[in-house]
Amino acid sequence: MLLPDELRAALDNAVSGYSPQDLSDSVARLTQSYRTGTGGGTHIRSRADVAAYAAYRMPATYAAAATAMRQAATLTPGFRPRTHLDVGGGTGAAIWAADRTWGSLEQITVIEHDPHIIDLGKRLARTSGSLRGVTWRQASVRPGLDRPPADLVTMSYALGELPEAQRREIVGWLAADAAMVIVVEPGTPAGYATVAEAREVLAARGLTIVAPCPHDGPCPIVPGRDWCHFSVRLPRSSLHRRIKAGTLSFEDEKFSYVAATTVPAERAEARILRHPVKRKGVVSLRLCTGDDEVSDVIVSKRQGDLYRAARDADWGDAWPRTE
Repeated sequence: MLLPDELRAALDNAVSGYSPQDLSDSVARLTQSYRTGTGGGTHIRSRADVAAYAAYRMPATYAAAATAMRQAATLTPGFRPRTHLDVGGGTGAAIWAADRTWGSLEQITVIEHDPHIIDLGKRLARTSGSLRGVTWRQASVRPGLDRPPADLVTMSYALGELPEAQRREIVGWLAADAAMVIVVEPGTPAGYATVAEAREVLAARGLTIVAPCPHDGPCPIVPGRDWCHFSVRLPRSSLHRRIKAGTLSFEDEKFSYVAATTVPAERAEARILRHPVKRKGVVSLRLCTGDDEVSDVIVSKRQGDLYRAARDADWGDAWPRTE
């Protein structure tokens, strides 16, 4: 999952004025805040922190948002959004992902509370011909905040940082007049619990849960016992490896998400919930099914084309009903 070339070059340029040590120190503080659950945004104090935040988190946020959007777009082939509202948008990873997923977007608005983050987001967006006209609005997200109508509404890695008592109302606010709502959170038990609650609100408002779930019923995964999440692999640039003190050329971003819509949608018959386990002659799949349950399926070599499909399948893919 590669960043667009313009965005990768713009990020490199954005951090070029800061020393590697300053960037590494900022990333270390941000990493600690995410691990302790205190929220990365509360530790962004300077322009160097903003640049480090973008270089550290934007590739992963882009990859997770783009993966969720592509799954949703595949199941809603007639959806051609013209307007996009990105709430708590940070430096704009989700608008870049949406721009690459749907070429029909004409009006885009980002709501973000930090003026320094907005400034960098604007500078990054100006490097893309299709994102130069984005409207950036400085505001703290809260229930009832005035907002423009939008076909597509997204919120990535932001809902879980808001007060828990407000989240259900905020999700309802996201869904007002939207044709599609996509919420992405970290692939942790807490992130999944936030997404599961958002899913409940969206379903209660009559939206169809189009991805990742193959049904609109109660989630069969109980928060606290297990969690629904997925993974996307993204390459690390030399800058990324340096500021994160990493040695691998890639990283795996774990994320949870829900996409809900009011437009006609297809439905995955089942969704693969874990990495397929491949052994000689068999592949084991854990599936969320259209029967509102989680089941473990064994696909054997004797099943021919289905077995070959299972060998090629990946975590998060749709899977056909086999019974």
